[in-house]
Formats: sequence, structure tokens, C-alpha cells
Amino acid sequence: MRVVALGDVGVIDDMMHIGDEAMFQAARDELAARGASLVAVSSAPDETASRYGIDAVPRIRFDGLDRPASERRLAAVLAFADGADTLSSDDSARAVVAAVAEADGVLIAGGGNLASTWPLHVYERAALAGVAARLGRSLAVSGQTLGPDLRGRDRELVTRLLQSARRVSVREATTHRLATELGVAARLGVDDASFVGLPAGEIAPRDAAGEPGGVLVSLSLSLGRAPRAETVERVAALVDAAADATGGPVRFHAHFGPMTGAAPRGDAVLHDEVRGRMRTATAVVPTGDVAAAASLARSADLLITGRYHPAVFAAPAGVPVLGLVTDDYTAVKQRGALAQWGQEATVPISEADTAGIPRLLALLQDRERVAREARTRLPAHRSAAAAWWDSVADALHP
Repeated sequence: MRVVALGDVGVIDDMMHIGDEAMFQAARDELAARGASLVAVSSAPDETASRYGIDAVPRIRFDGLDRPASERRLAAVLAFADGADTLSSDDSARAVVAAVAEADGVLIAGGGNLASTWPLHVYERAALAGVAARLGRSLAVSGQTLGPDLRGRDRELVTRLLQSARRVSVREATTHRLATELGVAARLGVDDASFVGLPAGEIAPRDAAGEPGGVLVSLSLSLGRAPRAETVERVAALVDAAADATGGPVRFHAHFGPMTGAAPRGDAVLHDEVRGRMRTATAVVPTGDVAAAASLARSADLLITGRYHPAVFAAPAGVPVLGLVTDDYTAVKQRGALAQWGQEATVPISEADTAGIPRLLALLQDRERVAREARTRLPAHRSAAAAWWDSVADALHP
């Protein structure tokens, strides 16, 4: 079985986005275990093909287009899939349509881009779904966050996309309610990357991971409307308090950062600013790859994160997580991920010290319950995830 899979993958300028790659890697691993080979739709197809050992094609691309131009491109791509000569000879969409024509099915891999915040991603996915429909290929949509800002034409496109899919899964209760409003029967489950890199029989990942322990910090360079200098001071005070409370080492790990090189970029820029305002000694763990990031998060004693996937990795291992949220979108994701594992500790990043420190101390006092909840819930979540991928493979099989 051959499956065309779209995810936000492709390392450009040496910058790795751990979470996006993790969801795609999970899809690759799960479908490969069920006899499927993937063709990635990637921003950097050569790099993706080399790293994952699969075929890859470029994205259709809606970058830099305004709404009318996006509509024209969407119509041209769908007309081409219907057989019209609507695209230039060097148009990247040609390769995508050809890949779908040669495949048995199409997968839109896990992600959080089906929102009016990023219309280019809505159009990219709507175009791929439309191509699949026109070529008679089954579509599955996995591990999604919808909205919460989803309106107008974007809402229409997402509704049509999801209703055309044979299988749909979402990852938060809020998203599940929105899918129901759209008339979509979606499965609610944990994020696709929750168990990436874990052997199928392993149900106590934190116990198996051992060192390094201590406090792990993963921040996002995007702070919403929070003032930068003030927020740096507040987060520094929070992490100092965490170090005092745990007595362990403090490590900073950028989930969006360079794979090589010493100069900080991406999230590492904010990390260095926070570290510079702290009184506690800290260390930096290079961005690395998905497996290393997952192992690091699972083996921490405490996670403080403004990023989503550190929580996705850590919570199944029973690691207490304090999420720092910046807007409705990050709040939906952080709270949704934690709720699946019996956790709920989030605070606005603008209150990292005032509300964050008391919340942190209460979380640490609750660590035994947190670990117990993870142990209790993990087998059922793993079983449900395996059943989901069985159903995806069945739906995409010719």
C-alpha cells in the first residue's frame, strides 16, 4: 500500500521543528508497521526523503498568496486533477497530483494548522483533499486541532475536507466539539506523537528513562501580546523557583531550533534571554531530533513548557507539566494534551511568576497522583492509538 502523507515537515536552513516532525514520524512508523510506504509532501522533499528513507514531493504551495489568489490557485489545482491543462510545466502541484494518482490513499498527518490563523495551511490541505477526491483516493485526517478561530471560507473549506475523509481523529475535547458542529464524526484521542519511539509493550516510559531528571524548560519564541522584557523576567523567576523546589538541574531545550551550530536561533534565542536573568545555573540541550527530544521530556522530574509537544512527550510518562499559554489557541492545545493524562496545570505566560509559582508548587505536591494517573491511563491510550492506525490502514487500503 502506498500513501501520500502531508505534514509540516522539511528542515530548511538547518532549523528543526520537533513537534511537526514527530507527528509525521509517528504516522510513518505506524503505517510502515501495517505494510504501507509513504510519499511525503514536504517543504524540503530531498531532505525529508533522506531522513525518513521514503519518497517525497514538494508542497502545492499557497505561501504569500492573498485570499483571491489562493482561490484561483485552488481552482487551478483541482481543475488539473480533473484533467485540464491549468498549471505551468514547473508547477510543484504537478508532482503532488502525480503522487496521488500513483498512490492508494492520502493522509493528512497530525497538526494544528486547520485554523483561520494560517489560511495557507487550510488551502494546502483543502487542495490535497480535493485532489484525492477527484482521483478517487481515500483520505484520512489524523491527530488534528481545529480552530479555535475558524470562520468564513476557512470554515467552509475545512468542513468539506473533513467530510470527504473516511477517517478523522482530533486531539482535544474542544476540537471534538467543533468537529461535531461541522457535521464530522471524529475520533477523540491523544496526539499522534504521544508514543513515538516507545516500544509497543512499554507502559512505564519514565521509569525506564532514568537520568537526567531535574527541570526541563521548553519555551516558544512566540509570546502573543505579552511584553518581551517583562515576560523574560517573569519566566526566569518561575524557573528559579522550580529549581529551588526540586533541587535538581535545569535544562533548556528548544523544540524549534538549529540541528547544528552553536549560534542560538528560534526558541533558543528566548531561552538565552531567560537564562541570562536567572540566578540558578542552567544547561542547554541542543535541539537534536525527535527521539532525543521525546526521551529528554519523558525523563524529566518537571516540565515547564510554552511548546505543545514537550507536554505530549512528558505527560504519558507521568512527568508533572506546567504549561505557559499565550492565547486561546495555545490554551486549547496545552489543556487538551494535559487533560488526556489527568493533568491541568496551565497559566498565562504573562503571569508566569505571580500565578505560575503557586501553581508550580501545588503541581509538585501532586506529583504522586500525576504519576499514578499516567500509569493508569497509558495502556488504554496506547491500545486506542493502535486501533486508530489499524482503522486508517484499513480505510486507505485499495
